[in-house]
Amino acid sequence: MTRRLLSVSALTSFLLVALPAPSAVALDEAARLWLVGERAFGDGLHALARRTLERFVAENPTDARMSSAVLLLGRTRLALGDAESALEAFRRLRTLPPAGEPMEAKFWEAEALLRVKRLGEARAAYDEVVRKDAASPLAPDALYGLAWTDLELRRPEAAAKEFRDLLTAWPNHPQAGSATYSLARALVELKRFDEAIPLLQSFPAKFSGNKLIPSSQYLLGWARVTAGQWKDGVDDLRAFVAAYPSHELAPEARRKITETQVTHGSRAQQQSVYTQLMNQSPPTPEALFDAAGIAGRLNQPKEQEAAWRRLRKEFPDHPLALNAAHDLAAAAFKRKDWKEAAAQAKAAAATDEDGLRARALLMEGESELKLKRFKDAAKSFEGVVAVKGVEADDRYRALAGLGLAREELQDLRGALGAYDAVAAKSPNAELRDWARNRATAIKGRLAKPPAPATGDKRQ
Repeated sequence: MTRRLLSVSALTSFLLVALPAPSAVALDEAARLWLVGERAFGDGLHALARRTLERFVAENPTDARMSSAVLLLGRTRLALGDAESALEAFRRLRTLPPAGEPMEAKFWEAEALLRVKRLGEARAAYDEVVRKDAASPLAPDALYGLAWTDLELRRPEAAAKEFRDLLTAWPNHPQAGSATYSLARALVELKRFDEAIPLLQSFPAKFSGNKLIPSSQYLLGWARVTAGQWKDGVDDLRAFVAAYPSHELAPEARRKITETQVTHGSRAQQQSVYTQLMNQSPPTPEALFDAAGIAGRLNQPKEQEAAWRRLRKEFPDHPLALNAAHDLAAAAFKRKDWKEAAAQAKAAAATDEDGLRARALLMEGESELKLKRFKDAAKSFEGVVAVKGVEADDRYRALAGLGLAREELQDLRGALGAYDAVAAKSPNAELRDWARNRATAIKGRLAKPPAPATGDKRQ
């Protein structure tokens, strides 16, 4: 019946626009535009309402209904997603007689400011509505907006108080569910877990069917884990993943479960997690990388390398695979498998991340030195020095290696330059002393006259 009445009203609006009225009962043009715009807005025909109200406003600047028309036009534009032009309309009302309820124009201005992400200005507008007319029908919505902007502005203490005030004064407000969840969010940010957890536990029963139930279940698990209730928190997160496996927060929940079990679980539990991650179907780079980390904690180098190698093989272009390549290079270097270390480090050096690139090139250069491939070693060490923002320890280790490589290549002056740089500025005292000794030896060789050529007859 409601739908039928809506259709009749919409048809009336259409007929008023499309058909000429008999002259005897014809409305004047301004009245006709106002009536159509008002009815179209009420029927949810926002595009029609906007066209009609914009025409009314343009053609009737002195009409007594101007303020009401501008207010309705702003709300229409806001409903259509055009928050910038809605804000323009609401601010125009500052120069016109009051329209609607007291503070209504300021409230809708706040709503428009919120949509265009001008949070500080939106907060000030909501606050003005709440302070100046707490009894207004718009006060609860303004208080909700005020609390929401405070939460987004990283003011959880203020947001928590405002959400509580809203729920105390208007417990049946249409946004009570959202306000309760947001209150819990603020309390979690404040680490007031003893207040947040009961709110989240009761949320599904209290707000049955609310779209925030999945998010509330995730937040409950996260809060419990963070509060030190590891077992209950992991159980909550597992229940969330089982109920909402495709939710946008599901991957983060899985990671939190793994992280918690690895950090706080028994050795048997950690071994179980390793097996689950390695057998996950379909496999993911994150799961394999986490499995390698668990094996490292369990001091199982073979299992750790198995996870890294699968990651390198199955996801060769993923950033985590490049981290795995560096880890494989370090493991190979430790067991003196220089060829493997050089190859894996070369792969890791393909990363766009400067820190990893520098470490990988350094590992590659030191491996090439061991293999006596001095030109390749020098190239790798030069690559380390060229990385922007490289750590000082890595920079001077690379310069020391570069000195050795150039020395082997008989580039004594190049070697001396590298050693002098290390001796002057390395933060490692032992490395500085070593570099000074190498520099002294090089200077001695440079000062020594060249040996006579073979066959020289001079006495």
